[in-house]
Order: sequence, then structure tokens, then C-alpha cells
Amino acid sequence: MCLGLTWPLTGLNSALLCLLLGGCLAETLRYSTFEEDAPSTVIGVLQDDLQPRAAFRPLGPFLLMKPFSNSSLVRVREADGQLSIGEAGLDRERLCGPALQCVLAFDVVSFSQEQHRLVHVELEVRDINDHAPRFPRPLIPLEVSESAAPGTRLPLEIAADPDAGSNSVQRFRLSPDSHFGVEAQPRADGALGAELVLLRELDRESQAAYTLELVAEDGGSPARAGTATVSVRVLDANDNSPAFPQGALTVELGEDAPRGSLLLDLEAADPDEGPNGEIVYGFGSRVPAEARRLFRLDPLSGRLTLEGPVDYERQRTYELDVQAQDRGASPLAATCKVLVRLADVNDNAPGISISPLRGAPGAGPAPAPAGVAYVSEAAARDSFVALVSTSDGDSGPNGQVRCALYGHEHFALQRAYADSYMVVTAAPLDRERVPEYNLTLVAEDLGAPPFKTVRQLTVRVSDENDNAPLFSRAAYEVALLENNPPGAYVATVVARDPDLGRNGKVLYRLLEEARGLGAPVSSLISLDPHSGAIRARQRLDREALELLEAEVEACDGGAPRLCQRARLRLRVADQNDNAPVISAPPLANGSAELPLPLGAPAGYLIARLAARDADQGANAELAFSLPGGAHPLFALGRESGELALRRRLPPEAAAEAAFPLVVAVRDGGRPSLSCTATLRLVPADALPSRVEIVALQSSAEERQPQPALDLSVVLIAVLAGGCGSLLIAIVAVASTCGRSKRRFQRRPEDSHSSPDQFSVKEDSGKGDSEFNDSDSDISGEGLKTPLFYIHQSQTSKTHPFHYKNGYMIAYSTTPIYQPIPQLGMPNFHPQQPKVKECYQVNIPKTERPQNVYERVLTGAPVMPPTTLSRQYKELNHLPQNT
Repeated sequence: MCLGLTWPLTGLNSALLCLLLGGCLAETLRYSTFEEDAPSTVIGVLQDDLQPRAAFRPLGPFLLMKPFSNSSLVRVREADGQLSIGEAGLDRERLCGPALQCVLAFDVVSFSQEQHRLVHVELEVRDINDHAPRFPRPLIPLEVSESAAPGTRLPLEIAADPDAGSNSVQRFRLSPDSHFGVEAQPRADGALGAELVLLRELDRESQAAYTLELVAEDGGSPARAGTATVSVRVLDANDNSPAFPQGALTVELGEDAPRGSLLLDLEAADPDEGPNGEIVYGFGSRVPAEARRLFRLDPLSGRLTLEGPVDYERQRTYELDVQAQDRGASPLAATCKVLVRLADVNDNAPGISISPLRGAPGAGPAPAPAGVAYVSEAAARDSFVALVSTSDGDSGPNGQVRCALYGHEHFALQRAYADSYMVVTAAPLDRERVPEYNLTLVAEDLGAPPFKTVRQLTVRVSDENDNAPLFSRAAYEVALLENNPPGAYVATVVARDPDLGRNGKVLYRLLEEARGLGAPVSSLISLDPHSGAIRARQRLDREALELLEAEVEACDGGAPRLCQRARLRLRVADQNDNAPVISAPPLANGSAELPLPLGAPAGYLIARLAARDADQGANAELAFSLPGGAHPLFALGRESGELALRRRLPPEAAAEAAFPLVVAVRDGGRPSLSCTATLRLVPADALPSRVEIVALQSSAEERQPQPALDLSVVLIAVLAGGCGSLLIAIVAVASTCGRSKRRFQRRPEDSHSSPDQFSVKEDSGKGDSEFNDSDSDISGEGLKTPLFYIHQSQTSKTHPFHYKNGYMIAYSTTPIYQPIPQLGMPNFHPQQPKVKECYQVNIPKTERPQNVYERVLTGAPVMPPTTLSRQYKELNHLPQNT
């Protein structure tokens, strides 16, 4: 970095020093122009002069920072940094006064793609000889005694010339005269004075007055001159003139000296007596008015005191011409030069000037609060933020200033040139995390004690489009009931963008790409670009489109814009809008013919009805029924659709041409939809080779509706019934064990039976009345207890049934617990099978009929022997009292 220089650098020396040190971040360019050049005169082009140094870095627009932001003196073209003279023009004398060198320093910021660069420009305004020397008065009166010795010097008034250097006053000329001459005398303040020198003795009696023409010329080309008339009056001789011990005195005065401080106690001597020896002190004609205001010379005592405050930073040296004159008739005078030098004290606190970056060119007018700088969050490291200039009017260590930055590690302070620093970025910025930084600048001199100045700088981070919109979910799973009206609301997608303004304004759009669709997505659904609301454009049909997958894109308004996508999965929910359709048996005009064997037993499976429904779930759960209620001959399974024969057909059924039967299929939707078909059951003589018998269950129409009971009542009844059933079961088991022992004893008359036979006594309890009980009633109520499958193999041996003493004895070589595949589709023959073993079967009432092998496998209770006997009698039309 640049060293902390303690002396001001101007011109080429500052630029060369920075180049040698290799650490000054601000590039310095130096230009020159003459004063009084016409406005709009081109001085130079920054882009052309910077390009060789930064060929590898692109240059952007240029913005003038300080101190000529009103462009009245110097203009900077934004496009290429062309420097030109403003409309006010450049007047070196007005800008720099009598200084030998006039340099205007200002700063320009170059906006590159990623980094703002600071360019320091020093413009030297060269002097032209546009002013002529000028005396304060056109007539300069002087008095001299006729007794004055040759060589006596009389000070003349100073001719002023605002120009500098060679264009200021360089020489004096006096009209030719044998008694007087003129000599130029350089002064401590840099001006050139003149003195009238006596060349020959004077004789008042021969010539009492002289009129001389004094000319002051500058060194311009062509030279300019100023003229004044010097009137010299010759006084009568006075024997002795006052005399000072020294011709020149130097006084050191601290700038903090209080008012009334004594500088000198002047003392001039005159050996004359009386008025010729009385001395009066006063300032000479060349002492300026400001010095007369600051210093006081007592006319009688010659005490020189401080009358007003002095400032080392304003003027460091004062030259006072003190004159001592006697009171004689022809007063004589003597002059002494007093040089007052001010000594610096640390009486000035450092000054801090902050020139913040207001914004990039073309960004429009930016607010201009004091002490606020703006920087983009996309700014690279070491990007320029603000220019900090320090100053201190003191000299030496009192004027040496060091500057520091506090507040945040994201920013750093680097020396730009001389006493100017740059606030630059030291780390990446993120407006969404920290939108504003409060920094503190501290400038402190090296005086004893030191003075310190503190200034605040606020850095506001301007937004860049560095955040893409973010959806609340990566995938939106929504559902819509089918048959919706056009414009029905579906869902709302939401994406957030933390950027500001257009960078954070989110617009949504629906991508046309979708899976498995023959039409564009926009024809089915619409997406509001501002709110993200999704609506259905048309009526959706689940049976045609069950799942719609599409993508939604959210984009911000930045340049370039940033986008993100989310997946939309719209599932069309099912509605009961499709009625069932009977698929088997095949229908023709809503009817079908089915054969019905005349010798078919009860439980004979006539057909399995099948239906389909395009809906889903409960809307596709089908139930079969007979619309006319329970039929005396036919039964239809509610869930299985099995159409079976309730009992054998009567003999007169052979005379019938057909039995018409209407069946209905209803789905589980709300409201429910149904369809019907007419089945013509045509009697046939022969049975098929394979017969399937199903267990019948009463239909829903046959069940009496049960009144709704209170839950507490039901709970009490269940508990009471359970206790009673337990007591009855204990008594029944005890009594049954005694009877069973006698019932299963072998009788002598049964000795012709095979050894594996056993007898079962039919415990009717009510004799013939059992024919009308619930288990033997074929009108429908008795069929609530399902039958069982009866299977007879074609190869099995059959034996007739035997009845003896009220006992039924049946023989069979085929057990009822055959493997499941054989029980599923048994063969049927009209011969009566002999049952070897009779199992108790008691199939409970269920929603779905279950066959006997399902009961055996699941361990369900089977039917009691009496019920089995009665149902088998009904199947074969046997008398119930046999």
C-alpha cells in the first residue's frame, strides 16, 4: 500500500511515487490546459489513457465524483471519460491566487463489469499574461531632507500583478534623473518591491521638488506594464536623523499567542534636542491593511504588540516596515524592517471529507443523504465504495494524519494518493442477509496532544438479481373431483424471491410438456401468472384422465431473469358417474337365455353373473339383487353374483317354456347407480356332466330390518346374554354327555353294518313339527341357515339310505373333508350317496356365503345333526317324520 507521506505531493512527483511503490490503488492521470481557454475545449480522454494500463480489464462508464460535481469547471463525458472545460471557464488567478502552480485535483469512478475503479486526475491550469502590474495609487508622495546622504533609500509602494511566475512583476524603470534611481527588492512574501535611491546630494534652494515616472513591468510575452508618478519634496536640513540599532529584526510568534502579547520594544536614537530629538513611530506605507489590523505599534514608546489573532495556516510570515521620525521643522526619518514569523501549534483537528458512490451511471437519480454510500451486492473484492480525504492545517507532526476504519470486516480502508483513502469491499456482500452497514472513520493527527475527528459512513447494499424464486414445495400433489365445472379452483403454487423490485417480482407460467397427454396442458388447466392460482379449464373425466403431471415455472423480473420449476401432480378423484354393466352372461337387448336342468338339486349353480363399473373404490363395489324381492325358486348371491336353485323344480315345471327372472346390479356410490337384465331360464331334461352346488344365504330383501338400539342397551343385553349362554352351555354339556353315552352304543340289530359305521339319533324334539320350523322352511326364512356342498365322485360306490328305529344311517366312501380342489367343483350324479360320516355343520349368517370346506378350514362351527338331516330330506323330498 502507499506509504503515509507527511508532505503534500503535487504534479508528477505524486504519480511517480505511487508507480514506484506499486501500491496506490487509485490510478493518477495528469493533464494541463491554459487558463481562459474556451468552454468545451477538450483536455483529454480517460479511456484512451487508461486502456494501455488496463488492457485486460474492460472499462465502463465514467462518473465525476469531486469536487466539481456541478460540471461548471470541468466536464466528464460518461461514455469514454472525455475531459473538457465547463461553461464557467478556468481563471487561474481566481482559482489559485498568487500561487506559482495551480493544480485542480478531482476524482472519476470507472464502472467496469465487476469492479468500480477510482481514477485521480490532476489538471494543471497554466498561467497566461492576462494582467498588467498595477500600483495601489497613481501618485506616490515622498519627502527627503536636503541633507540626506547619497545612498539613502526611500521605500516605494508595491505594484501588484495577479499573474504568477514570469508573468508577474519582474523589473522597475524610473524616468531619467541625475539625483534618483530605482532598485528592485524581493520580499519575504514572494512579491517584488522597489526602493528609490538617492544618487547625489540635494539642494532645496536650487530645486525643492522632483516629479518622477515609475514603471513596473512583468515578464510576459509581450510584456505588460503599470505606471505611477512619484512626487519627491525636498525638506530643509535637519542636523541629525533618527537611527535604529539594526536595520532588520525577526520575531518568532506562536499562533496561539494571546491578544496584547509583546513582540518588540523598538528604540530609535536621535541626538538632537527638543522637537528635533523627539521620535514618533509608525508603519510605513507598504504595510498592508491586514497587518495593521493584527499588529499595533505605539507611536511614542515603539512597543509592537499583537492586536488580533493570527493563524499559521492562513499566513505564516508578516513583513512590517517601521518608521521612526523626529518632530523637527524638517523631520528626518529612519526605517527598520520587522519580520514576524508565526510558529505552528496543534490547534486544528483533522478534517474528513467523504465522497460516497451514489450509484452507477444510467441508474436514475439516487437519494443523496449525507454520509451514505451505495454498493452493489454483486461487487467484487476491492470494489470502490467511497473516497475519504483528510486534511490538517497544522504543519510538521501536527499536520500528519492517520486514518482508520471501524465497523465491519466486509470493508477496508486503503490509501489512494497523498492524504486520500478509498473505502473498498473486503468480502462478498449479500443484501438479503445484511442490507446496510454502519462504518466509523477516525482521523487522528500526530500532535501532542493529538486531535481526533470521527465521522460516520453508512453503506447501503443495492439489490442484484442473485436469487431465483423458490417454491414452497418441490412437488404439489393435489386432487380434483371429476365432472368439475369449467373454472373450478384446483390449488395455488407459491414461490418466494427475497430480491427487491423487479428482481423479486415473481410471475408463473405453465409448461406445455406433460406425460401421456394428447392435448396441451394449457387446454386442461390454467395458471394465473401473478397469484399462482391453478384452475381447470374444462370438465375432467377420471375415466379418460386419472393423473395429470405437468411442470410449473416461476421467473423473476430481473435481467437476466432467474427461474425455478416445480412438479404438479393433479389426480382426478372418482365420482359415481358410471352405472354398472353386466358382462356375463352375454346379453342381447338386455336379456339372456340360460339352461335350467329339471333334475337339478337344491343349491344348483345356474350361472355366475359378472358386472363391471368404470368407477373406483366404493363407486365400483357392486351388489347383485333381485328387484322383485326373494324368489321362491331362485337365489342370487349379493356379492358373488351366483344364481342358484333354491329347491328342486316341481314336476309341473316341465310344461313351462321359460322362467323369466329380472336381476339388478347396483354400485356402492352415493347416489347409487344400477342396471338390470332379464334372464330367461329355459328348462332342460339333461344335467351337465359337472354340477356345482353352492351354499345359499338369504338375501338382504329377506332379512327383517332390525330396529336401532341404544348402545348402552345393546351392551347390557350382550353381557346378560353371555352370562345366560354360559349357564345354559354348562347344563347342556352335562346332560349331553349322559345321553351321548347311550346314543352311540352299538345295537345287535345293526350288526350287518360295516365296522366303520356309526348311528346317529335324530334329536328333533318336536317330531313332525320340525317340518315347519325355521331350519326346514323353504319359503325363504328357513334358508337363512346356509346349506353345505355335497360332492359325489363318479367312481365312488353308492349305497341306499337305511332308516331304523328313527335313526338315519348313511354310507359313503367319499369323506366330506376332501382336499379343497375336489370340493370346489364336485361332480353330481342322481344316485343317492351314502354318507359314511355326518359332521355337525352350523354355518353362521355372514355377508358372504361360505361353503363347508371354508368352515372346516377356518375352524368355524358346523351344522348340528338334526339340521343336516332335515335339509337332506328336503333336498330329496323325503318325508320329515321318517
